[in-house]
Amino acid sequence: MATLTQKSLFFNRKIKLSNDGGELSSDTGELLFREFDEQLGFSKVLSDHLTLQDDRKFVFHTNQNILRQKIYQIIAGYSEDDASDQLTSDPIFTKLIGVDSLASQPSLSRFYSRFDEQSIDHLLLGNQCLVDKVHRFRKSDAIIFDLDSTHADTYGEQESTAYNTHYGTVGFHPLVAFDGITGDFLKAKLRPGNVYTSNGVVDFIEPLMNHYNDTFPETTALLRGDSGFAVPQLYELCEKESVYYVIRLKSNRNLQRLADEYHPSHISSDLTESECLIDETEYQAKSWSKPRKVIIRSERPAGELFFTHTFFVTSLGDTFTPEAIVHSYQKRGTMENFIKEAKNGFDFDRMCSHSFQVNESRMILSLLAYNLVNWMRTLCFPMHQKNMQIQTIRTRIIKVASKLVKTGRSAYFKLASSFVYQAFFWQVLERIQEIQIK
Repeated sequence: MATLTQKSLFFNRKIKLSNDGGELSSDTGELLFREFDEQLGFSKVLSDHLTLQDDRKFVFHTNQNILRQKIYQIIAGYSEDDASDQLTSDPIFTKLIGVDSLASQPSLSRFYSRFDEQSIDHLLLGNQCLVDKVHRFRKSDAIIFDLDSTHADTYGEQESTAYNTHYGTVGFHPLVAFDGITGDFLKAKLRPGNVYTSNGVVDFIEPLMNHYNDTFPETTALLRGDSGFAVPQLYELCEKESVYYVIRLKSNRNLQRLADEYHPSHISSDLTESECLIDETEYQAKSWSKPRKVIIRSERPAGELFFTHTFFVTSLGDTFTPEAIVHSYQKRGTMENFIKEAKNGFDFDRMCSHSFQVNESRMILSLLAYNLVNWMRTLCFPMHQKNMQIQTIRTRIIKVASKLVKTGRSAYFKLASSFVYQAFFWQVLERIQEIQIK
């Protein structure tokens, strides 16, 4: 449908709409992220780590500018590449990137095709440099490696896509790691859809453990994972690298027999009351090289006769009670929210290319956009708003109308006078300009 120059509304013919307002933008709040970007050195670090196979002889849009453009488009909610065609002269986006016009959809597509496996590794290294910078600024003395896998649906003949029996659909099966304390997105790896949850997990997480042991030896590290990661190679790695772990075990006949010895099936004195009992024991599976501490959580809902048992293997010592260990594992549920945020808010699972490499590069850019937002909200938002999700952030401070007014020396963005959340907007900007991150 062609865009009409002017259109009247039925409910009031005196009201007319047109899209010829001139140098206006609906994404003024992106300037706050650009300001925080500068304070953190975000784009500079990524530019230093961006290495692409670029054989262009004539360059109009640099790879560094396209990378920044794509990250800011994702933050604003414009994950589709062809959104850049409408945004090409947007006054906010052109000022963010420092260009007269944005790169077009074909330019973005060609940009992704210049990635290879080494390029992705270098970008993840840049992400780690930024995570380290924020870690030092926070003066963190602990980190929790929350491991998980998720699913990214596909609907075509993408390279390496496959049916996953657990999710019951076709797609990819990415492996992800977050910091369970801060929500920082530490690492991600795209995998074919039919690989098992723990496939490649040791090679995935070992470099992270080595990095934190070398760079932050005073930091206490804990790894948490569900039963998909209950493999002895991961336990042994954690023990070798002095990383504590709490991993849920899959139930088996031997574990059930052990739990029944602690709590044999019997009729409780009061079936209307639920029971939850937690015990500690030692157990060694056939595939384990030695016995390990296992926590047994036995729960009987009100009205039921039998206990349901849950098992956890852990290296946490006697300083931690069995109840504290179970509680620590249960906090891992927040990681599900991190993954949902990355997928729903940053299109982390958007796999729209035939090429596996291109899909992974898109995924990593979503990771970087997620982290920039997460760092700004946790470091610069008021205390009661630090958990604000990206959809709310867009409503409150990004989707702000403004008009560009140019003078001989300056460019003024005149924000809408009726902007509802202007107090929050200016408070965040003040906090950004006060922060000093080295």
